[in-house]
Amino acid sequence: MSVQVHHFINGEFMAGDGQEQIAVTNPADNSVIAELNIATETEITQAINSAQQAYEHWRRVPVSERARLMLRYQHLLKQHHDELATILSQETGKTFEDARGDVWRGIEVVEHAANVASLMMGETLENVANGIDSYSIVQPLGVCLGITPFNFPAMIPLWMFPMAIACGNSFILKPSEQDPITPTRLAELFAEAGAPQGILQVLHGDRSVVERLIAEPKVKTVSFVGSVAVGQQVYRMATQQLKRAQVFAGAKNHCVVMPDANKTQVINQLVGAAVGAAGQRCMAISVAVFVGDSKGWIDELRAALSQVSPGLWDSPGAAFGPLISPAAKARVLRLIQAGKEAGATCLLDGADCSVAGYESGNWVGPTLFSDVTADMPIYREEIFGPVLCCMQVDTLEEAIALVNANPYGNGTSIFTASGAAAHQFQQQIDVGQVGINVPIPVPLPFFSFTGWKGSFYGDQHAYGKQAVRFYTETKTVTSRWFADDVVSSPNMTIALK
Repeated sequence: MSVQVHHFINGEFMAGDGQEQIAVTNPADNSVIAELNIATETEITQAINSAQQAYEHWRRVPVSERARLMLRYQHLLKQHHDELATILSQETGKTFEDARGDVWRGIEVVEHAANVASLMMGETLENVANGIDSYSIVQPLGVCLGITPFNFPAMIPLWMFPMAIACGNSFILKPSEQDPITPTRLAELFAEAGAPQGILQVLHGDRSVVERLIAEPKVKTVSFVGSVAVGQQVYRMATQQLKRAQVFAGAKNHCVVMPDANKTQVINQLVGAAVGAAGQRCMAISVAVFVGDSKGWIDELRAALSQVSPGLWDSPGAAFGPLISPAAKARVLRLIQAGKEAGATCLLDGADCSVAGYESGNWVGPTLFSDVTADMPIYREEIFGPVLCCMQVDTLEEAIALVNANPYGNGTSIFTASGAAAHQFQQQIDVGQVGINVPIPVPLPFFSFTGWKGSFYGDQHAYGKQAVRFYTETKTVTSRWFADDVVSSPNMTIALK
């Protein structure tokens, strides 16, 4: 039996009046688990006006009170951690432990947002000229918009709206229509934490809703995480409207393996980094670059990958779950077939994978290719599935050149016992997030998520200090007071001499 997903408008949850509906399906068997109404023009306008009105009040609320809201919210999120992970697992197919990690990484950002007072401090310098002082003030912008993807329905919304709201803005969230139940529950808990009416709006729908929100003059910023094609379109729409935008798009993350690395560690880490969350992570390792003699480890990597398999979210033996949709599965299968036709060696083929009793689900098993070259579709395109491509080079310099030639720059890693090699790699690599003996270098919230090149469009990145800069504007004040000024009130007159 399916449930109705509600919009959250002006502090109230409502099914909406839209005649167009979208079905939310369970990726394990494609059964319908929920339905949502696409937000109408009336509902969108109501949400925008409510967000604008809420902002006018919220911007004047003391920063310490905004921080306390985030403290109450993170407390509730921790209390409901496993509940959220269960909801998330059931609508995404993620394993329970993977879903718990999704929720927890979001909670960490909320905790960081509770430090907003120190993050928003300006600068002061007295006597910049004779009797003149200068100082800066950091102020919020207004109504902010977030468009979030299916693969992290807890973490990525929590990247966005807590930071924006803590800075004094209001926020409209348009989550993925493929798994909207988790973000809606996040909004429920935010209201329970005492969030003022209208400070957060959640609107469900499709491309039409996104386009209407981006075009709205009251919306000042646009945050997006998703595919390359959609991300580029969102960035163009936002910037053409002269809005501030941060757009996180595709990736092709390489792991460089040096022959002096710990082989057991490398193999174990590559397995999890390649197929965890069914490879549906923008920081997943999809290319392993074996340098020199380390290419001899590929057979052992194949053996390790062959021991893991997908399964249901609550199955103890499941290494990962299904892909999000039949369309996602079809895309991955197309690229697996393209790899075979291009001449890559398919050492492990997960194209015909299924799970007993759930044969209609979106299952793809772990897949491993060797002898991959840079001109093949499985290298050029982001697969977003449990597929790992192996490439071989002779030197670290060749590996760095290979990674730098790729149009994406989200994340990369190197496994080595050499400090000199690690230092050379981190200095010369043109990628925003670098792991040294860490396969997926997603930073903690004190730092920012810093994709480069075709993986990111904009100037300021997510969470960390850069998020505060993105969601605020700096005002510089130059001040001078004269000694003979008089301050008057009905009860006193003070001469400043």
